[in-house]
Amino acid sequence: MPGGGGADVRGAGGSGGGNGVPRVLLRGAVPDPYPFYRTLRERSPLAYEPVLGVWLVSRYDDVSLALTDPRFTQGHRPGDPDCAAHPVLPERGLGEVVERTAYVLARRIAGRGRADLVEEFCRWLPAGALATAVGGACRDGRDLSRLVRRRAETAPAGPCASRTAVRETALAAFLANVLGEPGLGALLREHPALIPRAWAESLRRDPPVQVVLRRTSAEVEVTGGTLPPGARVACLIGAAGRDPARFRDPDRFDLARTDPGQLTFGTGSCPAVLLAGLEAEHGVRALLTAMPALRWADGFRPVPAGLVVRAPRTLLVSPGGRRGS
Repeated sequence: MPGGGGADVRGAGGSGGGNGVPRVLLRGAVPDPYPFYRTLRERSPLAYEPVLGVWLVSRYDDVSLALTDPRFTQGHRPGDPDCAAHPVLPERGLGEVVERTAYVLARRIAGRGRADLVEEFCRWLPAGALATAVGGACRDGRDLSRLVRRRAETAPAGPCASRTAVRETALAAFLANVLGEPGLGALLREHPALIPRAWAESLRRDPPVQVVLRRTSAEVEVTGGTLPPGARVACLIGAAGRDPARFRDPDRFDLARTDPGQLTFGTGSCPAVLLAGLEAEHGVRALLTAMPALRWADGFRPVPAGLVVRAPRTLLVSPGGRRGS
């Protein structure tokens, strides 16, 4: 193994499947990947997966390095430095578009006895707001998807903003936390200035993208060994976000964190990063305003699904009555 420090991932706590592929990388095989991540961080921070030919890095410092160091190539996240070439969207006007879209969707849901926020809110808000921002209208989801693909890359949004899937997934995970953490929804309703902090904490603890691939262009030292040039590297964002060496009590949703250190998005002024934050803020405000008694439907609890992209596929709620508009 390069540097003599990397461990075969099949030796990490017996987590390999029958064909040698770690279960965490098999779609749908692990309902909860976090125990596996913990094992990797503690025992094999640099682990090799021979079937896929990929190195796994799981500690926060190493994942952050792989996502930002120029010795790692062939990757892109919204907010990365190369996003500087994207057109800049007007934040004030864009915020108004997102807010208006969110309230329209929330008021439609408020009059129902039961609704699925994933199908009826999370999948509409990112694309609907973007479609409005680039100057179009749509009649249904298919029209909306075609409109976004056709217009967004050449209109003032750019390619990152046109890819709405990550924002949809991130919004679903965020709403699951808002409704699932005791007292959090009421707190955000009374103190909406805390919503951006809650959004960042959700991205840290429950990132919508759990694994990002990179490739080295030179030797790179990481915890546990040295990666050779040309190595394929799987950056386990889900593991990094719960690294106890970086975060106190990392499994807990904690609004008091002053440096959440989310790795889903980069730090640049990419339109997709701006849109995601606006959708989270205005989406939660619209839902809690239109439905102050919003709660899970009877007998329902959200279950995150997916291993590369992870979030609840369904969020069944009881709107609990409409607040007058």
